[in-house]
Amino acid sequence: MMSDTLRAVLLGIIEGVTEFLPVSSTGHLLLAERFFGLGDEGFWKSFAILIQLGAILAIVALYFFKLSRVAIGALTNPDDRRFIIGVLIAFLPAVVVGLIAGKYIKALLFDPWVVCFSLIVGGAILLWVDQIDLKPREHDATRYPLMMYLWIGIAQCMAMIPGVSRSGATIVAAMLLGGDKRSAAEFSFFLAIPTMVGAFVYDFYKSRAEMTSDHLGLIAIGFVVSFITAMIVVKAFLGYVTRHGFVLFAWWRVIVGTLGLIALALGK
Repeated sequence: MMSDTLRAVLLGIIEGVTEFLPVSSTGHLLLAERFFGLGDEGFWKSFAILIQLGAILAIVALYFFKLSRVAIGALTNPDDRRFIIGVLIAFLPAVVVGLIAGKYIKALLFDPWVVCFSLIVGGAILLWVDQIDLKPREHDATRYPLMMYLWIGIAQCMAMIPGVSRSGATIVAAMLLGGDKRSAAEFSFFLAIPTMVGAFVYDFYKSRAEMTSDHLGLIAIGFVVSFITAMIVVKAFLGYVTRHGFVLFAWWRVIVGTLGLIALALGK
């Protein structure tokens, strides 16, 4: 039997590696729970959401000076204020859809079959976007047009379907709307901050009565592991995607989704 501590470490690694890559962290966590027995109903479902805060703090740490400059500059600089408004505009659609349909989406779509099909379809879309001749007009994620922020936020709602990938949906939307690869990836990082902090606060509040000291210790382990892993992955990802695009991640999605379907068909 796998110990709870080892489960926490493995899930923390999966979260940190996949959260900001366009491969779907939720989808990978659900498949890991299904095929490798890394979690089950109850606490471990909440655990997968709560450790996202570690990955988010990795973004805050990596972009601390840029984020603090924008926060301070918002007092006097209209461009910085406009970027903060843009992030809030992009965040709003997920809030509305989550409040209206969140529990129905979890009840109907959080299924390994849905994850596998979503991984494959998302991989095909990434391959398509990587091959078409896009003409980037926007090279700074903090200077996108306000309507572009809104459309990216609407696209993010698709990631409520497990396997779609929040970062993948926002990156693809930003690129189709004129952003270059690096700025599209960076904005997906920035948008993740309010989105995932909101999910963390909501889930922690909802499950607070069930939390024990043992649970808090496991969450702390997963939090630290996801933080360290995400720090490493984000640094490598930006440089890689700028030079090579998304083909590697697209094929990763297709392979994982296909293997998952085969395993499900065999009754695993």
